[in-house]
Amino acid sequence: MPEGDTVWQAAGRLRAALAGRELTVCDVRVPRYATVDLTPHVVDEVLSRGKHLLVRVGDTTVHTHLKMEGEWHVYPAGARWRRPAWQARILLGTDSHLAVGFQLGIVEVLPREQESDAVGHLGPDLLGPDWDERTAAANLTHDPARAVGIALLDQRVLAGVGNVYRSELCFLRGVHPATPVAAAGDPLPWASLAHRLLVANRDRAVRVTTGERRRGRELWVYGRGGKPCLRCGTLVRRGDLGEDGRERTVFWCPSCQPFTATDGARHPCG
Repeated sequence: MPEGDTVWQAAGRLRAALAGRELTVCDVRVPRYATVDLTPHVVDEVLSRGKHLLVRVGDTTVHTHLKMEGEWHVYPAGARWRRPAWQARILLGTDSHLAVGFQLGIVEVLPREQESDAVGHLGPDLLGPDWDERTAAANLTHDPARAVGIALLDQRVLAGVGNVYRSELCFLRGVHPATPVAAAGDPLPWASLAHRLLVANRDRAVRVTTGERRRGRELWVYGRGGKPCLRCGTLVRRGDLGEDGRERTVFWCPSCQPFTATDGARHPCG
């Protein structure tokens, strides 16, 4: 699933193509909104909120979420698409550019005053102007027994961390992702580090957490299961971690990230 920096970049591309311009194309290929036509209204604003993207057009907001497979592409008018037309869920275009949302997990067209129905549940946005690390840190502590690797993915805690960043954050903090929040240390440095990582990567084509841009060395542990840890050489492990049947793959170094439990229980991801 895309991270907050991916959606921030997508919002930037759409903003450059659409904001301040009159829509000449509006085709929402979702049955519920098939009759929606936002032409010839002007696009007022495009912004990201965590992993959500909002396109504001007059009194209306187009709310989308990429989920696992979604992408927004921007093309010059008349250009050939890089993905098949049957995957398109929404088209928004001007005289010069066409924005196409492919395989989006969520497409909603809402009255602007109802935006909170879509994104009001989110915690502080790591890349938003209203970022508040103290609120995010306080949110992390709401359930002290919860695994820190699960809490980091909860968008109600802080908005923008995905599966890549949760593994990398846990490595950089030297904490196994299944460690309970109560045993994971002061929550403020967690929130602060998450913010710094996303800000550092928001304009990069390739995400980097190690400080190295050489291929294969950009990330500390994510995607490196069975390979040597870039810090100590121990083989990186992978497992599944989640709750309510929504397990996601997680990576960690067993030497750099020893498991700490408040109750002595064995960690649940192997």
